[in-house]
Amino acid sequence: MPVEQILSNARVVTAEREFMGSVLLRDGLIAAVEEGRSGLPQAQDLGGDYLLPGLIELHTDNLEKHMSPRPGVDWPSASAVLTHDAQIVAAGITTVFDALSIGDVNPRGKRMLQLPAMLDAIARAEAAGHTRAEHRLHLRCELCHPDTLTLYRDLVEQPLVQLVSLMDHSPGQRQFAKEEKYREYYMGKYQLSTAEMDAFILEQMANSREFSDRHRQAIAADCHARGLSLASHDDATLAHVQESAGFGMSIAEFPTTLEAAKGSHALGLKVLMGAPNIVRGGSHSGNIAAAELAREGVLDILSSDYYPASLLQAALLLAEQDNGYDLPAAIATVSRIPAQAAGLGDRGEIRVGLRADLVQARRHEGQAVIQQVWRQAKRVF
Repeated sequence: MPVEQILSNARVVTAEREFMGSVLLRDGLIAAVEEGRSGLPQAQDLGGDYLLPGLIELHTDNLEKHMSPRPGVDWPSASAVLTHDAQIVAAGITTVFDALSIGDVNPRGKRMLQLPAMLDAIARAEAAGHTRAEHRLHLRCELCHPDTLTLYRDLVEQPLVQLVSLMDHSPGQRQFAKEEKYREYYMGKYQLSTAEMDAFILEQMANSREFSDRHRQAIAADCHARGLSLASHDDATLAHVQESAGFGMSIAEFPTTLEAAKGSHALGLKVLMGAPNIVRGGSHSGNIAAAELAREGVLDILSSDYYPASLLQAALLLAEQDNGYDLPAAIATVSRIPAQAAGLGDRGEIRVGLRADLVQARRHEGQAVIQQVWRQAKRVF
């Protein structure tokens, strides 16, 4: 017999509109979406709360915080993945692309050493059915690192890899066009002295000149051959955008200027910005504010980046600001559009035939409060 559930008396948010209605779930899929309250006794009353599609997160390094909860502390990877997963699903995220950084520029960092353990722990937990959100992998390739191409070729064989982004965090361009911001960020993050910072800058600039262009070309070609979604990162100029489009990228992560965001949007790249940028009211790097891109109509996707709970909060704030985004359009930035950009045609909106990945949420004192989360009609929070 088919397994059915009815969620009723909900403020349903579809791709086109919001209305008080009911949603029928059958065998893990959305079987019906109707206006009005169900009269059937088995229907679950959601009390007028929002019923939203499960959120799609394309770029989060939240797992790293659980792998290294304090300086010098290495936490067991299997435990870190499950703790990360619990935080992700509690934020309403039902599909998450865990970002693994290839090519750590931190002279004292452990990202490179942690990579194999992180990847293995995610794959094992997912295969065993222990994760509540569905986990995919996003390889963030630091093009100016000498070992990036070799590591990419090793890690891309993992079947969970579905998204690759190409970035160059060397000073004087893109995210760090202002060298003083680069100094401020990395000296504070890595506790470098002035002399160490001077040497660090010279090394990163030399590596960028030697490796970035050839790594970008090689990795982009391989991604296309494998059918992987490809993202640019921190494009700042129209020339950057045109280069990204020329490499067939579908996502523009964190463009740093209005020119780059408009150019990306015009060339068909989906513009992704940080949800914390919306919640905080601006960029921590001093670059373009996501709210400004929304006012210009060129914000397509939000990502929680380093703070999972920011994702739904930012979407709800986006719908309240002075821009062209009503609630369905704002929710699409954290569900339907990221799903499409990543090639996931089976989820991302409340529509008959799609996966029953759903979130019940309400507003309380300006905050988004998650009540329940379903993944393929199974309650996971």
